[in-house]
Formats: sequence, C-alpha cells, structure tokens
Amino acid sequence: MAPQLKLAGTRGVAMPVAPVARPRAVPCSVKHCGRGSRLVPVKATPENQQSPIDVARRENAALKQSINKTEASVKKLSGKLSDAGVEVPPLSTATVGSTRTNGSNGGATAAKTSNPEPQDPEDFWSPVKHVPDGVAFQEVPGQISPVPAHDGTECLKWDPSLWSHADHFKYRWHIFKSIRSAIDANEGGLDKFSQGYKYYGINRGEHEGKKGLWYREWAPGAKAVALIGEYNGWKAGPEHWATRNDFGVWQLFLPDNEDGTPAIAHRTKIKTRLETAYGEWVERIPAWIKWATQEWNEIQYNGVHYQPLEAGAPGVYEENKAYTFKYPRPDRPRDLRIYECHVGMSSKDPKVNSYLEFKDEVLPRIRSLGYNAIQIMAIQEHAYYGSFGYHVTNFFGVSSRSGTPDELKAMIDEAHRLGLVVLMDIVHSHASKNTQDGINMFDGTDGMYFHGGGRGFHWMWDSRCFNYGNWETMRFLLSNSRWWMDEYKFDGYRFDGVTSMMYHHHGLQVAFTGNYDEYFGMATDVDAVVYLMLVNNTLHDLFPTAITIGEDVSGMPTFCRPWQEGGVGFDYRLNMAIADKWIELLSEYDDYSWNMGNLTHTMTNRRYAEPCVGYAESHDQALVGDKTIAFWLMDKDMYERMSLSGPSSGAVDRGIALHKMIRLITMCLGGESYLNFMGNEFGHPEWIDFPRDDTYDTSTGAFVPGNGGSLDKCRRRWDLADDPSLRYKFMAAFDRAMNHLDKAYGFVAAEHQWVSRKDEGDKVIVVERGDLIFVFNFHPVSSFTDYKVGAYKPGPYKIVLSSDEEVFGGYTNVSKKYDAEIHTEEGNYDNRPHSMKVYAPSRTVVVYAPADTTDAKADSKPEGIPGLGVKGVGPYFAV
Repeated sequence: MAPQLKLAGTRGVAMPVAPVARPRAVPCSVKHCGRGSRLVPVKATPENQQSPIDVARRENAALKQSINKTEASVKKLSGKLSDAGVEVPPLSTATVGSTRTNGSNGGATAAKTSNPEPQDPEDFWSPVKHVPDGVAFQEVPGQISPVPAHDGTECLKWDPSLWSHADHFKYRWHIFKSIRSAIDANEGGLDKFSQGYKYYGINRGEHEGKKGLWYREWAPGAKAVALIGEYNGWKAGPEHWATRNDFGVWQLFLPDNEDGTPAIAHRTKIKTRLETAYGEWVERIPAWIKWATQEWNEIQYNGVHYQPLEAGAPGVYEENKAYTFKYPRPDRPRDLRIYECHVGMSSKDPKVNSYLEFKDEVLPRIRSLGYNAIQIMAIQEHAYYGSFGYHVTNFFGVSSRSGTPDELKAMIDEAHRLGLVVLMDIVHSHASKNTQDGINMFDGTDGMYFHGGGRGFHWMWDSRCFNYGNWETMRFLLSNSRWWMDEYKFDGYRFDGVTSMMYHHHGLQVAFTGNYDEYFGMATDVDAVVYLMLVNNTLHDLFPTAITIGEDVSGMPTFCRPWQEGGVGFDYRLNMAIADKWIELLSEYDDYSWNMGNLTHTMTNRRYAEPCVGYAESHDQALVGDKTIAFWLMDKDMYERMSLSGPSSGAVDRGIALHKMIRLITMCLGGESYLNFMGNEFGHPEWIDFPRDDTYDTSTGAFVPGNGGSLDKCRRRWDLADDPSLRYKFMAAFDRAMNHLDKAYGFVAAEHQWVSRKDEGDKVIVVERGDLIFVFNFHPVSSFTDYKVGAYKPGPYKIVLSSDEEVFGGYTNVSKKYDAEIHTEEGNYDNRPHSMKVYAPSRTVVVYAPADTTDAKADSKPEGIPGLGVKGVGPYFAV
C-alpha cells in the first residue's frame, strides 16, 4: 500500500475520515428530507432525546387517542342528526392500516393510511418502505456537471508529497478534459453519449412515418450485416439486410406487422449474420442484446428479443409483463454492511437458484442479519457458469440461468422495499474470448472494442482486454454502466479487476512498495484511468446516491478522491490486504506467534481521506483450491464436532471463538464499511465448486479434472445455520449482533479511531471507535482480571456486546447479563486521559459502551437482538 499521511498524536495509526457526502454519526435525531436530499441534524433537546422506538410508540399512542376522540365525536353528532330525522350512513369500520376495496371509488384499492405496528426485531431495526398501491417509482436523473477549471492537482492537497508527480496528474486531467470536450462537441454531451443502449441494439422507433424496430450495430470491419432469427425462419431476405454509414454503424428498420404487432415477437431468438473483412460468414449475438439464453440441448447461446408489450402494476410481478418499479432507492447509508452474494448458488439444494427464489427466501435472511447492502455477482451474462460471472459474454444481458430481466427487477424492487442498497459486481476490466456467444472478434477483427495483438489478451485470465482510448469502447462501457442503474435500478457497483485495468502489466508479478513511481509512470494505462474518471463522473452526476467501489490491490493514491479534484472518483477501495493477512496468520503461524502490531497495521494501513471496505474474507477465499476462515480454523472437525448432542473439540472451540473475533476486529478497524460473503457469517463448511468438466490448463497444458458437472458444492447450506442442534448458529448469531451494534452506534463510519494497546505478550488489542471501546484478547490460554485499558472519554461504561455470551457459544464469564457498571479513573494510561479495569477472558472480545446507552435485558424486548445489550435501537441509530 502507498504511504499515508499521519496526524499528530495517532502513534502511527491511520485515522480515516468518513466518506464524502456521508453524514457523521452524531448524538442527535435526524430529519429525512426525501431521497437524494441531505440529512439535517437536529439539536438534541430533552424532548427529542428519546430513542426512536420511544418516539414511535408515543406517536402511535397519540394517533390512536386522536382516532378514538374523532370516532366519539362522530357518533355523538350522528346521534343528534338521527334524532333530527336526518339519515346517517353507517360508520366505516376501517381502521388505521386497513385497506378499503370495492367501495365507492369504483373498485380501486385505497392507500394504507398508516404503517403497521412493528412485530419483529427487523421491523424496528430495518423498517420496510410503504408505498401506496398503484404508485410507481419515478426517477429523474441528475445533471452532468461542468469540468472544474483547474489543472488536475486539487486532489494533491490531501497528500502534499504527491506534488513530486504533479505533471502526471496534469497530464491525465488534460486527457480527461479533452475527452469531455470532444463528447460535448460531437455527441451532445455525456448524458446522451452514455445512453447508447437507446440507439444501438434493438429499439422501438419510426422511419418514414412507420412505427417499428430499429437494429443498429457498430461493426466497422464487416462487409455485410443481416438480422436473422425465428421471426424470419433464420433466413435473411432482402428486407433483413442492414446498411452501413461512414462510421461503421450498420442499421436496419423492421416496420410493424399490419396488425400493429412488432416484426420480432417478444422472447423470440435472433442473431446477427455478417460477412467479415476476410470474407468469412459468421453468426454473432448482437453486442447490445438485452437477454441471451441457452436451450437445454444446445451448446451455443442465442440472442433473445426481450420487450414485453404490456406493463404490470407497480410492485407486482406478472409473467410476460414488463415489471414496474414501486419502491424508491434507499438513502445512501452512513456506512455499508455489504452481503456479497451469488443468486445462482444461493439455494440450500444443489441447483441453480432463481431471482424470484432469492427474493422470497434469501433477502429476508439478509435483512434479519442486519446488513444494509447486497453486492450481487454474476449478473451480466456469461456462457461459462464456472467463471463466477467474470468472463462476460453479453454485457447488457441478464444472466438467464436465474430468470428473466423482469424477474431480476422484481428482486431488486423487493430489496429496496426492505431498505437494502443493491450493488452489482460489474466487469469492465476484461471480456470473455468466446467468439460464438460474446463480442470477441465480432466483425472478424481482433481489435474493435479491444486492443489488437498481444496487448489485447490477458495471459493469466485467458480473456480480452478493452481499449479504453477507443471512442466506441468508451460509449459501450459508459452506456453499460448507466444501463444497469437506469433500467434495473441498481444503486451502484463494485468494479472488478481495476488494478488490471490501470496498469499495462495488469498488476501481475509486481510488488507494490508504495513508491509513487509505481503508480504514476510509464506502467500506468492513462486511458484506463481516465475511463474510470469518466464512469465515476457519469454515475455520480446522473445518480446522486450512486456508490462505486473499486477492486484495487495496488493502493493507487487519489483512487478514492472525487473526480472533480482530479481523483479517480471511487467512493471506496476494497481493503484486500486484510483477507490475505488472515490467511497468512492461520496457515503460517501458531496462535502464540501472532503479531498484534503487524495485525493492526494491516487493518489500518489505508490512505487518509480515501475510504475502504474491510473484509475478513470474500468469495475469493471460498472458491475451490482455497479455504474459508472457518475451514482453516476447524477443518475436518466441521463434519464431526458441530453437533450440540455430542462433545466439541479443541479445534471447534478455538475455531468458533476466533471466527467471531476475526470478523469483529475487521469490522472495527478494517475500513469505513464492511463486507461478508454469503454463508461465511455462520462458518459455511467446505468450498465453492461450480459444475465443470475435465479440461486442460490453457497456459501449461496440464490436465484439470472436473467434477462431473455437479452442483453439490455450488450452494449454500442455510439448513446448517438454522438447525438449533448445531454450533453454526453461534457464529450466525454473533454476526447478526455485531451488525446491529453498528446500526446502533455507527462505529464503522465514526471518525474517531484509536488503537491504544497492542500488547505482544498478552496478545491484547484495545481499540476506540466512536463511543465504543473494544478489548480483544487473542491469547490462547491466558485470561486477565482487572486488566487496565485506556479510555478517551470518562465513564461509566457497561458491556454492550461480548463474544462470551451463551447465545454465541460462550461461557458467560464476561456477560452483559451481570449489568456491571465500570467507572473510569483520571490519569494518563496508554496515552489516554482515562482508564478502567476490565476482565478479559482468553479468545474473547468485549465491547464497552457508555452506560446510559445500554440495557442488560434488551434482548428480552420486542426489538431485542440476542446477545446485544443496546438500549432501544441505540443512540446513533441508522439503517
């Protein structure tokens, strides 16, 4: 990672700041001014210092009282009118929250007048959105902002040492400005340029007064282009051949049938037939196709014209009707708790799961766990399932294995109803080399969207590399990034393989030492970096709540500074070094040899003012050939010793204890947001192995045995976490508690972060984050009584979370149930102005919070989360 600025008094510990446009957690109530508007803090007063639950209960009580008074008044007046001989209609029996149907409004469904009372903890902590029936979500895109008038060095104010490479920043800013200017002059602006999907591919339109379908394709090397499919019996007649303009764009108009129906029916197969520059006739799937499918008895995919003729009611999925979105995008969270997931492998059964099954079965689980965002892998169509979605063949097409485009929309809309931000794992770093199903050699040339020759091939990934300086490549990729947010209402992206994009060497066989020459020299692909600036410019301007996360292992400076400053423009960088550190510790060192200082350094080694997403493990560690943290810890004992009806083992006891500690210290120190891969929260056993046949390694020629096409290891065993007789439930419960701890206190996004102790002998780490104090004792056998720890703020404190609770598989040696109040003493200790004495059992983490924000009996109340001692929903509650 690159060197970072250090603030005076931090003892070398990085002090991250909250991301731009992300409100700091403050002890005040908050007014929500609508989607896209900012959060307005309200000064705390005795009246509004109550918890959100208390306020909600008070308001509900007042509402019921008002209704009762109103009904009494109506009855009294009705009696007087009846006595006077006036006929009075019967009083409606509708109550708050009821729905009236088939009334005098002609059968229309009336909107609910109030939200239902909370029933489950999720209703308090993750309230669903309520939108009246029949109301559709309408989104108005933002405006593209002008390019600031500076030389591209505004981002250097965060790190003055970067002035040594100011010329590089000026150069890339010049390229950026030049492209923006050219787009404005030749394409009508970035807004129009990024909507290529409305022009290319197949779209409704008119020609010479007739309505019909336009097909357009950029294929500069082709000699002839025709559109064939089921609509014309796969034979191109004279009327099915496209014409070419001076820019290599082929276009064809197909007028509607005499009965007004489209020439190409909804959900019928199509392909492009073209003659290459070398005289070869080939068939391709249109590059801008919206859906592609594979028949059970065929190897190749076919493009499918997907355009339902009728729209469904808002929020209601109806087969063969266009889905209409109902629920607005969630507000941008102060920090992200991301649940990384894969729809296809999300079933507990060995099958490919569907979007609708994920909507009904998995989304409620994610909400209950306390995550506020999902990051979905493998959405773009990919012919090879085992690529995990990273060898994309159809960039605008929804992966058909899991369903239709409208089924995906229904899934996303439901996630928004549940308050979940929906991020997509988007692949713009490379493309599948598949010529039959993808865009490789579309017109017969090896360039087109890609670099020609050797530069256009990624030797490790066996795929094609984009030419980010090519005009049509920029249009294709910028439009693709906008398409998924515009059409499907994704809320942002995790951009895959960004390190590979930004350097000519793709980050392969290179060790980044932090020397700035490694980032700003001849090895840097400036075209790619400028493209990333453009895509962040486009997304953040058009979608003000958009979130972009870059997978960069190099640590490029200014990666997470706004493009307006001359930065690359991402909101977050994935802190990839942490997962590698955990694997290193678990595979190479015994527990006595863990270095506390090195561990905390890895956690906090990130650039000032450039937010990160921390994670202990992602999908990478779950793939076949690697091991999850739980598997490193417990190995074969996960098969034999997880039942509560039998004895545990030393490996299982150690594994469950460290699994909890590893995840919480990563959440606490690893960044300004947090990520977990689906199922790893409960220690999912084994690995992920996609169905595959025998093959050969393309680089070495070595034989690689397959698994017979089995889906057995390509699923998630939710039944293990749900089984009360298995120990997996302990890890799942702790994950849920720590997520809700962040909801209550906002510690992940808190600006205050301080590592006050990293004791190599005791194996103890003490961290302050926000108002909380975390005490981690990693020692294998030693527990410490009256252990003195520093504190920035005076007490009293109480335990709000302990990994030693019985519900987490602990021994309750240190537990919130004792309701002990711990007072602090004044006087410098570990460079903190206050200190207190605590009990720190072996392999346990205990979190202390200001006493007035805790409740030892919280988990016995309706809003309670098992094992969590937060009063109500906490002092700084946010979803």
